[in-house]
Amino acid sequence: MKSRLFFISVLLSLFTFSIVSGQSGKKFVKAGNQFITSKKYDDAVVQFTNAITAEPTNAYYYYLRGNAYELAGKLNEARADLEKALVFKAKDVPSLISLGRVCNKLGSYQDALNSLNRAKTIEKLNKELYPEKVISLLGLGLYDQALRASDTALIIKETAQNLFYRGKVYVKLNNYPLAQKEFEKAIAKDKKFSDARLELADLFVRNNKQKEALEQINNVLTADPRNAYAYIVRSRIYKTNLDYPNAINDVSKTILIDPENPEYYMIRGTYYQEFNQHLNAIADFSKYITLKPDDPDGYFARAKSYKDMMNFEKAIEDYNKITVLSEFDARARKMLKEAQDQLYELNRESTAPEVNIVSPLVSADGRMEIRGNASSITISGNIREKSRIDEMTINGQKVLVGEKKNDLSEFIATVDIRDINKITVSVKDEYNNQKTLELNLVRTEINPPKVTLVAPYTSDDGQIYLDNNSPRLAIEGKISDESRIKSIFIEGVTAGYAVNELNPTFTATVDIMNKNKITVVAEDIYGNVQETEFRLNREGALLSASNPMGKTWVVFIENSKYTSFAPLDGPVKDINLMTRALANYQIHQIVHKKDLTKAEMEKFFSIELRDLIKSNQVKSLLIWYAGHGKFINDVGYWIPVDAKRDDEFTYFNLNTLRASMETYINYLTHTLVVTDACESGPSFYQAMRSELKQRSCDDYAATQMKSAQVFSSAGYELAVDDSQFTRTFANTLANNPKSCLPIEEVVLNVTKAVSGNNQQKPKFGKITGLRDEDGTFFFIAK
Repeated sequence: MKSRLFFISVLLSLFTFSIVSGQSGKKFVKAGNQFITSKKYDDAVVQFTNAITAEPTNAYYYYLRGNAYELAGKLNEARADLEKALVFKAKDVPSLISLGRVCNKLGSYQDALNSLNRAKTIEKLNKELYPEKVISLLGLGLYDQALRASDTALIIKETAQNLFYRGKVYVKLNNYPLAQKEFEKAIAKDKKFSDARLELADLFVRNNKQKEALEQINNVLTADPRNAYAYIVRSRIYKTNLDYPNAINDVSKTILIDPENPEYYMIRGTYYQEFNQHLNAIADFSKYITLKPDDPDGYFARAKSYKDMMNFEKAIEDYNKITVLSEFDARARKMLKEAQDQLYELNRESTAPEVNIVSPLVSADGRMEIRGNASSITISGNIREKSRIDEMTINGQKVLVGEKKNDLSEFIATVDIRDINKITVSVKDEYNNQKTLELNLVRTEINPPKVTLVAPYTSDDGQIYLDNNSPRLAIEGKISDESRIKSIFIEGVTAGYAVNELNPTFTATVDIMNKNKITVVAEDIYGNVQETEFRLNREGALLSASNPMGKTWVVFIENSKYTSFAPLDGPVKDINLMTRALANYQIHQIVHKKDLTKAEMEKFFSIELRDLIKSNQVKSLLIWYAGHGKFINDVGYWIPVDAKRDDEFTYFNLNTLRASMETYINYLTHTLVVTDACESGPSFYQAMRSELKQRSCDDYAATQMKSAQVFSSAGYELAVDDSQFTRTFANTLANNPKSCLPIEEVVLNVTKAVSGNNQQKPKFGKITGLRDEDGTFFFIAK
């Protein structure tokens, strides 16, 4: 009824105002009014906007558009246009009344009253003014003034609407008999006045006249089945009779009619709550909160349902939200405290917290291993506890505990461990249940792992000698460490190794294209890290792949710094001389060992050299010894640097060398042992039974059949610093014009030079016990 009266009043106002309007926007105004009549309010706004564009100072056009906005429900835009109309025409009564009406709808009752009072000073008996003024005064709580305004409205004209408003004023004044009388008079004047019937029904409900109330409501719903307020009033009647299903059903109908009205969700949620259907109630209150997030009432209502369901955590969350929205809401703070106390007692338990140390690792017997030189450690872990953690300490120092998630709270703390050998971890919850851990500190070794490469061969100064130009390199190595190894990385590639094995071997294939070095990073389980860098030497990669001797290695043993024997300068010179001489030949790798003890010599020849030959697929091997030697009882000895004079047991027996070579002779095709320290002896050396014959590297048998040869001086005394044997050997290599040089030719030259110097003839022959198929050792020129 109100909306219909409002629509008619707007049309009349538009007609009145049009008499004094400008003419240039007339066609737009006509089109706009037609859209108003057909209730196409947005289209009307477009037309009135066109009119304003044509005449931007025409107050009437702003008035028209303001009313169109009001009909479209865009109240703020309506207010702005009506205020603009009054800028151009300050005493226009229709604009003042329309502005008052819009302000009432916006809840700005004081602004509405101000606008309506301005209209009253201009046109005191305007029949549209006083009903709106009654609404403003009711909104401001000025009920006595509202009653006088309603009386004036009735004096001007006794309409159903004015009677209805006076009835509403009497309700506010708690004068229900007079209110009922006014509502009944309004209905008598307009049988279809639904607002009056609904207010009367509400009045009947208050006075417990449910039958009469239902009669009024059903009358309204018969005429208008989509009247939401009618369903709300009827739901109250059902609720009074404890008929919650029908009450809830009626509110559900209002939600279907207007699903964006938050009040309907609050009403239905309250019914659900009283009907002990708290899950449904919580859903409705949550919807209310979504639509009105800053209203604490929704949180109050939902918190009550949470409390009734014993879900105090959720209730506390809502009460906390209320204290944020309404900082000084004493009721919210009181209810929050009550919920917290109830939750505290409900959750009371006697189980101690469960403490789990994640890092460092703790053994089953409570031992914590740490680096031996560590002055502090970082301890991290988690605590499993349903209740709130009241306090955590490590060695008496308080530790911050993280936010609890799924009953787990994480912690991390740095602890000073200087001069202590025990860690005490203590955790207490809010109910004084306490857990204490006593952990014994075990300090671990601090030595980093040692990295050794087996294949390709790596020199003592960290050079990897490559024998080809492949872009990828297969690496085999060994780690030496007191502890197990945690990780091995080579150029960022994880190496393969036995994780649980001490001193493991490792393998990996890495990319070396455009690189001149590789880095191996090894870390043991105690965090000791060794980063070892190896340089790539590609000189051997340039050697001819057609070398008939295959991959050829030279091993120099240089012993000069003796402890019991006279030190020597000669071995250093001899090795340098031979190294320069061999530079013109296809030698893939030179292994240079200096000043070896007896134990080191035995280990090198029996294990290390064997592994190197096997891993690097060596085919031809020259072993050159430079140092002191002895020939005792037909047995040759090399003298280690730690050997003792006149103690034969401390010497390195060449038969030991031969026995060691037996383990890897199967991998070799050619073996040549050279020394001018002393005669090798018959147990190591088998003399040639015929004259030396000329050998050719084109001879397949000579290069491809096995050979195991030895070339040594025939002296019995200690070495001297100036060796004719070595000089001639080196000169023969250096001055050789041929593409290959057999060892027999070298032997002839050395023998001739040594014999010419009145020394005993050197010995050349086969190594006793090693397989020899009449091949021979060739030096192949580059």
